[in-house]
Amino acid sequence: MKQLVLLLALLTLSLSATSFAGPPTDTTAASWESQQHPSTAAAVLTRHKVRIDGREIAYEASAGTLPVQNDAGETEAEIFYVSYRVPQAKTAPPRPLLFIFNGGPGAASVWLHLGALGPKRVQMLPDGNMPPPPFKLTENASSWLDLGDLVFVDPVGTGYSRGTKPELTKKFSAVQPDIDSLQRFIRLYLTRNQAWSAPLFLVGESYGTFRCAGLSDQLVEHGMALNGVILISSILNFQTIAFDYGNDLPYQLILPSYTATAWYHKKLAPELMADLDRTLAHSERWASTDYAQALERGDRLDKEAKKKMAAEFARLTGLDPAFVMNRNLRVDNRDFARELLRGEGRMLGFMDSRFNVENAEPEKPAGFDATIATIRPPFTAAINTYLREELGFHSDQEYFTLGGGIGRWDWEAKNSYADTAENLRNAMVKNPYLKVWVASGIFDLATPHYAAEYTIAHLGIGEKLRENITIRRYRSGHMMYLETEALAQLKKDAAQFIGSAVKR
Repeated sequence: MKQLVLLLALLTLSLSATSFAGPPTDTTAASWESQQHPSTAAAVLTRHKVRIDGREIAYEASAGTLPVQNDAGETEAEIFYVSYRVPQAKTAPPRPLLFIFNGGPGAASVWLHLGALGPKRVQMLPDGNMPPPPFKLTENASSWLDLGDLVFVDPVGTGYSRGTKPELTKKFSAVQPDIDSLQRFIRLYLTRNQAWSAPLFLVGESYGTFRCAGLSDQLVEHGMALNGVILISSILNFQTIAFDYGNDLPYQLILPSYTATAWYHKKLAPELMADLDRTLAHSERWASTDYAQALERGDRLDKEAKKKMAAEFARLTGLDPAFVMNRNLRVDNRDFARELLRGEGRMLGFMDSRFNVENAEPEKPAGFDATIATIRPPFTAAINTYLREELGFHSDQEYFTLGGGIGRWDWEAKNSYADTAENLRNAMVKNPYLKVWVASGIFDLATPHYAAEYTIAHLGIGEKLRENITIRRYRSGHMMYLETEALAQLKKDAAQFIGSAVKR
């Protein structure tokens, strides 16, 4: 079964090496890890201050690695992380502890780290577009550090995380070994940092949400019950986004994202441009009723009915009815991204369809995502500068921000689609206190908001557990935090969610 290779691209090269951590930049106090485990790559401890929501906060940053050991005690990989901790009085209750992952597979945690949650943020333009180089870091007034301690984790094959041998890096390029390695990392981190009593949260973006859903079940099986799981731009069931022959579900679920995109680019009729929320609601109703029924009819749909469906599809998406007919009522995200602005010689981004670039080869398939072209250079430059100059961690290895560290990903799905929604359901059933927050951008063509909500609506849980789920939409894309307004709203919603999930 063909699995969808999307989000941040499946990748080709793998490297095998361990990171070298330079001497601590704060000589008065080495990290707890380096004191107790000098044989591992020592974590470098530095001290800083940041102003969040008008309040100055002093914090400690640690950058280093922890080993991934198999059941025989053999180290198979080193996972790189950056953590931020706000020191507390011994009598104070433990602060929430958030473990944070990005997606790909093959993406480091740099995107959430320097885009949304960490104390420093890559300075983008106010609308989220790339500024002219050289790129800069700025203080993040919307950091989540005032809500809890943060641990940004780079899975094996991303960032500076490596297998101890090339074949071991390949081993972790698969669904279950990836999840298992992160479960072992979290257990070891809690042990070495004496954090077993902290309220625990997982935060994932994109494929990172897939990881978090799988991890939530595996952690509770190892005695680690979570307070909350935060899913940003969620994808738990790949059937909902895989435009495969015979799988009509993604066409239905992505249609509202096409509508939102066409609204943003002013390609809809005036009556649909007036109120985006009302237009989206109409698009969702039509997608789940008339359009879904037409797709189910397949070749049994008569010509006149098909023309009628194509006309309404075109009205809701800004496309030409003839193009929709030519695509048999089934327009995938890549076709849409190239077609909507064809008349202007532009093509859309997949991860944020508000972004667009020149369509230099309009008759060829899109060779890159306009969103990735916007974010990769500033985030890559920023993390390399930040780790060395501010956190004191030095390595000659390449920091894999987005690809390059893993090979072909093993989806472990035979005659089916990769899916961890059931794992999330199981975790909620086993731990009825577990709360789940789903955050989606309506301009996201990679993990559409309606697809995420469809998956959550099909977890198969009772009314009481459904009360533990919060769903939020943002007028933004896959990385809704790129623009300042959505970043601030995301932080406000996170504060409310984390506060509700921690029982005192």
